Amino acid sequence: MFRTALRNVLAHKARLLMTVLAVMLGVAFVSGTLVFTDTLGQAFRNQSAKSYDDVAVAVEMYPNPEQARKAPGLSQKDVDKVAGLDGVASVTPRVDGFAGVPDKNGKLIGVGWSNKGTNFAPGKDGKDRAYTFATGAGPVRDGQVALDKDTADKGGYKVGDTVRVATTGPVKEYELSGVFTTEDGAVNAGGSLVVFDSSVAQQLYLKPGFYRSLTVTAAPGTNADKLLDEVLKVVPKAATAQTGEALAEQQAKDIEAGLGALNQVLLGFAGIALFVGIFLISNTFTMLVAQRTKELALMRAVGASRKQITRSVLAEAGLVGLAASAVGYVFGIGLAVGLRSAMSAFEMKVPGGDLVLTATPAVSAFAVGVLITMLAAWLPGRRAAKIPPVAAMSSVHATASTKSLVVRNSIGAALTALGAVLIVLGAGQGGDEGRMLIAGGAFLTLMGVIVLIPFLSRPVIAVIRPLFVNVFGVSGKLAGLNAVRNPRRTGATASALAIGLTLVTGLSVLGATVGTALDKATTDQVKADYMVSMASGNSLSKEALTALEKAPGVTAISPQQAGALDIKGSYVSASGVTPGDVEKVLKLTVVDGSLSSLGKGGIAVDEKTATKRGLKVGDTVPVEYLDKQKGKLTVGAVFEPNEFLSPVLIDHKLVTAHEERAEIRQIFVSTEGGASAANERALAKAMGDNPDITVLDHKGIRDSFGGPINLLLNIMYGLLGMALIIAVLGVVNTLAMSVFERQQEIGMLRAIGLDRRRVKRMVRLEAVVISVFGAVVGIGLGSFLGWAIGETIKEQIPGYALVLPWDRIGIFLILAALVGVLASLWPARSAAKLNMLSAIKAE
Repeated sequence: MFRTALRNVLAHKARLLMTVLAVMLGVAFVSGTLVFTDTLGQAFRNQSAKSYDDVAVAVEMYPNPEQARKAPGLSQKDVDKVAGLDGVASVTPRVDGFAGVPDKNGKLIGVGWSNKGTNFAPGKDGKDRAYTFATGAGPVRDGQVALDKDTADKGGYKVGDTVRVATTGPVKEYELSGVFTTEDGAVNAGGSLVVFDSSVAQQLYLKPGFYRSLTVTAAPGTNADKLLDEVLKVVPKAATAQTGEALAEQQAKDIEAGLGALNQVLLGFAGIALFVGIFLISNTFTMLVAQRTKELALMRAVGASRKQITRSVLAEAGLVGLAASAVGYVFGIGLAVGLRSAMSAFEMKVPGGDLVLTATPAVSAFAVGVLITMLAAWLPGRRAAKIPPVAAMSSVHATASTKSLVVRNSIGAALTALGAVLIVLGAGQGGDEGRMLIAGGAFLTLMGVIVLIPFLSRPVIAVIRPLFVNVFGVSGKLAGLNAVRNPRRTGATASALAIGLTLVTGLSVLGATVGTALDKATTDQVKADYMVSMASGNSLSKEALTALEKAPGVTAISPQQAGALDIKGSYVSASGVTPGDVEKVLKLTVVDGSLSSLGKGGIAVDEKTATKRGLKVGDTVPVEYLDKQKGKLTVGAVFEPNEFLSPVLIDHKLVTAHEERAEIRQIFVSTEGGASAANERALAKAMGDNPDITVLDHKGIRDSFGGPINLLLNIMYGLLGMALIIAVLGVVNTLAMSVFERQQEIGMLRAIGLDRRRVKRMVRLEAVVISVFGAVVGIGLGSFLGWAIGETIKEQIPGYALVLPWDRIGIFLILAALVGVLASLWPARSAAKLNMLSAIKAE
């Protein structure tokens, strides 16, 4: 039986090649993902260990607001105490924050979130052990900076050049004192590192005379754990300390956690590919079994048992899975190398290191590939075993019994109904629990529709078919009839597209709906012409607000400065705003009182918070600020909630008085004459053309808030692309089998006058019908899921209303039709080339 299985594999190489390709795609993603993350993880771990190799103890201090009033960080006195401990060889204090360097064209060098500024901390020899200078030296006075070599090379900077450095306010110019190499994590992550003189860095990032952290190197023979205990005795209680070894281990764990998220995304692609591939594999083996009805029946007649027949089919599947896994594993290694190169191409610096090939990716690749293939082939193999010996007397292929179709349709209907009920219940419940119900319902519904899809093919294709008949005549009519001739095969073929389009359509509906709500929120709630913020996600400085206030053409300006107040025993977030201007840049509907009270030291509270806390206009409430200072404020107004502001409004000067450093999230600006290129340029110039500060108009504001949705959509479109590739293979397989089965029929059609051109058209239209059918099912189910998920988040999105993206849905349908056309090229050509007389004589 094994020899028979091997012979059958070799006898159907072209057909099985499609299956190999489908399995190979999924296996390549599985093995490639595991090899890539293993390689990247090992490289980062090696680098992490290297960067902490000579660190005995590391100390950090992030005090709370009350503690920060006394000591915002580690003082020079704290540093001296640590340096005086027995066993300490040296102490290096650091203070850091965001700093970015633009190239000669004004574009930010490196990845914004990992662009960093820090201080130069030389030892007794005048050198800072963290930096090895290739040219020049470290900064020793105000007005000087040093740059890492990658940043200097990208910007074309040399020692002595003037370098523009962006922090959280207007850009400042410095002289480049030196260029260095380093193992700093910011540079290794693809960012830039700007090194200032210590006094400058303290002024920029903390407070003169204070540091954020320090690293301790130990004298030879000193135990790091004992030194840690001694260090903890002399540093402030608000400080935390770890040994260098523990810090390296923690960083390694953080790296693994970060790579785990990437792992999940890439393995998600692999899971979709393998799941969709199951239908292609099952379809392939179903067709091969159908072709070999007589052969299998004769084997039964000469003594082969049902188990032997099933094992024969599973053996074929195992051989195919083994071949696909081997090819997929090799391609996966190539994919891992390609991903690493792609990260470098997108300026995401990857540490050097050898490719890591462990047993796990190889075992996973072969286990997944072989098991998936055999699982998909099990049902066809079971059906093959049921072929009675008497079938050898007939050339008619075994057809599904009425009983089996009734059972299948009943199971599919039950799963679909149960899933739909869970989805509706989840949509009504909302929140995380509602989304969990929707996730379970979506799985059941998708499974039910896949089981039910052969039954759905007849009514759905019946709706599409008249269009093809009216436009293409006889070819269109024949294509429609052929598409529903074998509902099982049509359904399995269409499932690949249906799965991909369910995911993509669901997210597209959600994206379009949220996008429309964001557009409405921008239009309805933002009066300002521009919103100014940091692209890297950092907060703007007080200097940024001052610079914008002085910009030409500004008619109204207000920050959204983060703060918090303890009112009646619990904290509530507050927005520091500019009295008199906030209502000019943001739409605020006052329910009671007047916003003019903000200029007199009062507060405004939104309706929800006022009701929850029992506040009304005229109430004087005791408050506690983040620095633990107490005061009394009068409620001067109650307003309708605005999504761009916190529940409580207060004069930003009052917030600043109780904060060590301003936390300005956004600044809203109205300008004379409205949004224009000249006004945008004036605001950018006021900020010194800081490449990390964005000046967004209404469209830019909408796009910034819709970024995560767009990212998810792009990921889903990648999944759609994979589903389309596998769908093409599935349609090719189905049409090839259809042409094989209908050789006699095609010969007869040719004999009565259907020329080769119309035969090709018939096969192509059949492919289009099957593909569009799959697309219609996927789009319908995806729209339903998009609505349900939207219902669970509509409370958090003002103005939420379901929007169906008809333009994208139209594109999906066109893509589906294109899939059918591409997939039909080879089968259509084969059908047209059939010899008329030979085809008529074929069984």
